[in-house]
Amino acid sequence: MIGRTPRWQIYLPLGLYLLFTLIPFYWIALFAVRPTGSTSLVPWPITFEHFDKVWTERSFATFFQNSLLVGVVSMVMTTLVALAGGYALARFDFRIKRGFTLALLCSQFIPGALMLVPLFEIFAELRMINSLASVVIAETVFQLPLSMILLSGFIKNVPHVLEEAAWVDGCGRFRAFCAVVLPALRPGLIAVGSFAFVHSWNHFLFALMFLSDQGKQTIPVGLATLMGADSVDLGALAAGGVVAAVPVVIVFAFIQKWLVTGFSAGAVKG
Repeated sequence: MIGRTPRWQIYLPLGLYLLFTLIPFYWIALFAVRPTGSTSLVPWPITFEHFDKVWTERSFATFFQNSLLVGVVSMVMTTLVALAGGYALARFDFRIKRGFTLALLCSQFIPGALMLVPLFEIFAELRMINSLASVVIAETVFQLPLSMILLSGFIKNVPHVLEEAAWVDGCGRFRAFCAVVLPALRPGLIAVGSFAFVHSWNHFLFALMFLSDQGKQTIPVGLATLMGADSVDLGALAAGGVVAAVPVVIVFAFIQKWLVTGFSAGAVKG
C-alpha cells in the first residue's frame, strides 16, 4: 500500500516555484511605484509619477488604444474564420483533408520572422503599410492554423447525431450548427479567442515592421522606445510593463474556469 505523501513535500516545491515566479512581478511593481533615485526594497512612499509620465508624455494612452483595437479585432477575426475552418475539418471529408491538416501543423514550425518579407510586399502592393489593418491581418493569418486545429477538435467532441436530430426537425445546417453545436463550443471559443487576444496584445514584430507612425504604434513597440542607447528610464519602463500586463491578467482572471473546461474538452477525442 502506497503511503500518503506528506503535505510539506507538496507545498514546499509549490511555494518555491510561486516565489520564483512572483519575484520578477514584484520587482517591476517596485520600480513602477518607487520614487526616482530610491533604492529601497519596500515601495514607500508610493508614487504614481512614472505612470503619469508614460500615460501622458510617452503617448501610452494612444498605444493602449491601438493595442486594444488590434487585439479585439484579431480575436474576432481569428475565432470566426477558425470556427468555419474547424467545422469543415471536423464534419466534411474531402480529398486533400489530410494534406491540408498536415500543412496546418507544419506551419507552426515556421517562425513569424520568415513571414515578414512576403507580408510586407503584399501590404505594400495593397497600400496598407502604416495601417493597423495590416497588423490585424498578419496576426490573424499567423494564429489561424493552430486555432483551426483546436476548434476542429472541440467540434469533433460534439456528437454528430445531435445535428442530425436537428435536421430531422427541419433545421438547416447553419441553423442546426447555431442551435446545437455552437452552445457546446463556448469553452473552446473562449480558450481560442483569449489566446488570440493575448498573442496580438503582446506581439512585437509585426507592429514594428508594418507601422512607422508613432501615433499608430502598439504597447510592445512603445515599451521599446523607453530604452535608449545610453540610458534606460527604469521607472517609466516598469510602469509601462504594468500597464501592458494588467489587461492580460484581467482576461485570464475572468476566463480561467472556461480555459480549464475548454482544454479538458479538447483533450478527449469524441
